[in-house]
Amino acid sequence: MPVKPVPLTQKPEWLALLQQKNQLENLTMRAMFQQDPQRAQRYLIEGAGLTLDFSRNRLNDDTLTALINLSKACGLEQRTSDLFNGATVNLTENRPALHTALRQPENTTVLVKGTNIIPEVHATQARMAQLDREIKNGTRTGYTKRPFTDVVSIGIGGSFLGPKLAVEALKPYWQGHLRCHFVANIDGTDISETLKRLNPETTLFLLQSKSFRTQETLDNSLVARQWFLTNGGNKNAISKHFMAVTANVDAAVRFGIHKENIFPMWDWVGGRYSLWSAIGLPIALMVGMDNFRALLAGAHAMDTHFKEAPAEQNLPVVMAMLSIWNNNFWGAGSHAVLPYDEYLKHLPEHLQQLDMESNGKQVTQHGATFEYGTGPIIWGGVGANGQHAYHQLLHQGTRLIPADFIIPLTSHNPVAHHHATLFANCLSQARAMMTGKTEAEATQELMNSGMDKAAAKRLAPHKAIPGDKPSNILLMTKVTPDTLGALIALYEHRTFVQSVIWDLDCFDQWGVELGKQMGGEILPRLLNDTEKGSTGDSATDNLVALFRSANRH
Repeated sequence: MPVKPVPLTQKPEWLALLQQKNQLENLTMRAMFQQDPQRAQRYLIEGAGLTLDFSRNRLNDDTLTALINLSKACGLEQRTSDLFNGATVNLTENRPALHTALRQPENTTVLVKGTNIIPEVHATQARMAQLDREIKNGTRTGYTKRPFTDVVSIGIGGSFLGPKLAVEALKPYWQGHLRCHFVANIDGTDISETLKRLNPETTLFLLQSKSFRTQETLDNSLVARQWFLTNGGNKNAISKHFMAVTANVDAAVRFGIHKENIFPMWDWVGGRYSLWSAIGLPIALMVGMDNFRALLAGAHAMDTHFKEAPAEQNLPVVMAMLSIWNNNFWGAGSHAVLPYDEYLKHLPEHLQQLDMESNGKQVTQHGATFEYGTGPIIWGGVGANGQHAYHQLLHQGTRLIPADFIIPLTSHNPVAHHHATLFANCLSQARAMMTGKTEAEATQELMNSGMDKAAAKRLAPHKAIPGDKPSNILLMTKVTPDTLGALIALYEHRTFVQSVIWDLDCFDQWGVELGKQMGGEILPRLLNDTEKGSTGDSATDNLVALFRSANRH
């Protein structure tokens, strides 16, 4: 009879971390820095062009050792090997998850069902490069022979968030001959406002959907096709202006797209990990294939670091284990991502999907209900804007919210002393989260400004800031294709490591599928007044009736 595995919360390594938490509970981070002058240097690690300063977390060497021991006890080494080698790591869908293969060099071998997938990956990249060249040199044009001026990517979820992040983050590398637009929302305003700015003779549409059945993407694609036909195009010209990235070739052909204009998607790549594939065509067309390959190279460098670096020097492992530490032992239920770079403004949105769709689960891989919290709420926004908005909650709110501050050492736009001011803002926010301000310090500060003691004591509690709020600072020299690739891959692996500790399947998304299923059942009742019966609950039936009444013609 097989031995029943020890539950996570009963593992000796977990219990050791509970002891660590108890020992550190009354020790402030201020005191930790005072007691250890080398703390900042010792908790600084590097990999793939990124530097992580995690010294502003409530931990010591024993804590770090205990966290690493927990990762080993949960089988991280074997699970990582399985991930890279094409084992079935997505158990509920019986699939591997080989997004890392999309950035592997051409001379490597990765087998799926006995077939090396790397040649097909690089053949697809060669086709992407050819398309980029043809559009750039004008040999591929619209139906009136005019060169393309605009590319519209129609997709949603991973087909939208990752490419949009990368296109905007790499704006300094745009080639300049195209404008890029993204349409995702099923709200008709999204596609309508986009089409208003376009000329059908010079617009290329990329339809991005693995199934070619995703409701939002298909409906927006049909609107785009009708707009094209209504404004001078014809059915024969559709093939010049519409391309697809999909696994459903037949559906794309029925739409009017020629087979040679269909790029593949594979079962072994999940949507939120797909920007490295032909889903990244908007990126390649905007920055050129050389820069797209540099993006892949940066991600591959992080893959190599993740596989080879010792756990205590491993950026994804350390960041994941810090998240486990802060969420499961200190009660943090959310995590802020704060990029201090305008080009990275869409990073929090991409990481929301990456982390919350992956680790927002309630049962283990074998169906047992969790006895502990799993995926935290991921949120955030670009610094320093957030300092004048939600950072107040970080500093004085009642919730513990760890934060990742992400900032390049140099700027693509060195205007006056803006970047030094930005950098100072980033460091000051991390410092304020760590040190806070005691009530006694606030009182003395007010008295030093001329306030009498009684008034100072009344006001001081409002100005006191508790501190001891954990944060990481992630640095790179500059936001480049290489460092952006490494950064995104870092968070992919961080998400995976957390899933290993929590023993969940981070590659499925059945909660998302339920919403699609219910939407498909409700839509016919909204579109057809004669559709009878109930949706199953009176609240929905009531609103269906209101919609029918408001939209009756």
